[in-house]
Formats: sequence, structure tokens, C-alpha cells
Amino acid sequence: MRVLLINGSPREKGNTFTALSEVAKTLNEEGIETTIISIGKGAVQGCIACGWCGRTGRCTYHDDLYYQVMRAIKDGIDGLVIGSPVYYGGPNGSLCALLDRVFYSLGKDLEYKPGASVVVCRRGGATSTFDRLNKYFTMMNMPLVSSQYWNMAYGQTPGQAKQDEEGMQTMRTLGRNMAWLLRKLNIHEEGHPKPEPRVWTNFI
Repeated sequence: MRVLLINGSPREKGNTFTALSEVAKTLNEEGIETTIISIGKGAVQGCIACGWCGRTGRCTYHDDLYYQVMRAIKDGIDGLVIGSPVYYGGPNGSLCALLDRVFYSLGKDLEYKPGASVVVCRRGGATSTFDRLNKYFTMMNMPLVSSQYWNMAYGQTPGQAKQDEEGMQTMRTLGRNMAWLLRKLNIHEEGHPKPEPRVWTNFI
């Protein structure tokens, strides 16, 4: 089994990476393979709702970041963890630009696979960021993985989150819960619920 972790911070080895690494380390100890992809410092194209992905199964834009994530998902991940720092009470905008495209074009590949978000902040805005990221999972039939507290850690300078003992314990608990849920779901053998025909209701 494999879990993909997306580091939504432009700081490749910052506190978001520290928190995700604690989750990944625990997953590894539980026998789960992990891959961390960092979004980096480059500009990230947002979704333009062109509908190209609905016809081709991939985004119309050919940037390396999207394709790196797409290849990981298409190769058959079993779970997804998304991490972000807090910017003005919300996730990093570049991360959301990427996630809009990923979930719009690859949503069918993510359905029924456990998802979790991890948030790191200096002081405030963590719960609203946590809520925003969880919305991606909850409209794609993805079970949410919980921990002993909301999946957040505190830190400002790189590596400082490691000093947040409760935050790091929360990350380890999240990793163990993700591994436990993956084993219990066993989606490759059991399948998933048969969906009803989709109903679209638009309001004018």
C-alpha cells in the first residue's frame, strides 16, 4: 500500500514538511510506502474550467508539478495526505490552484481512498485552513482520517514544529489511524458502494 503526501508549502524543508514527515515516518513503520511531493516556489496555474480533462482524463496544462502528482495517483495510491501552511486563515493559494485541477481531473481516481489534511501555523487560522482542505475530500467520497486532535502543528522558523510535542504526537496518531483504516477498508478486494445516477440541481 502507498500513500501520497503533498507538501503545499513553498519551503521544501519547512514546518509543513516536518509535520508531513512525522506522518510518513509512522506510515513507514506500519508497512505503508510513502512519497512526499513538494509544490515548490514556482507559479502554479489554476483551473480555468475548460472541460478538457473531462474529455481526455488530464488537465490541459502541461506543467511538471501537475504531472508529477497525476503520475503518482495513476500509479495507484491508496491514500492521500495534503499539508499546508496558513496564509491569512487559509491554505497556500498555489496549493489550492493545484488541488482544484487535481480533484477536478482525477477525482474518479481518488474516490473511496482515505484522505487527511495537515496544517501548520505560527499562531492562528489553523482550523479554517483545515476545514478548507477537508472540503476536497468530502465531495469526492473519500473517507476522512482523524487523529487525537485536529491535524495541526505550530511553528514559525523551519524545524520549529518539531518542538510542538502535542502536534507531533497528533501526526503520529494520524499516521497510525491512516494505516489502520487502509487495512480495514481493503478497497482493492471489497470494492465500494455502487453510486446512484448523478443528479445535478442548478439554482438561478
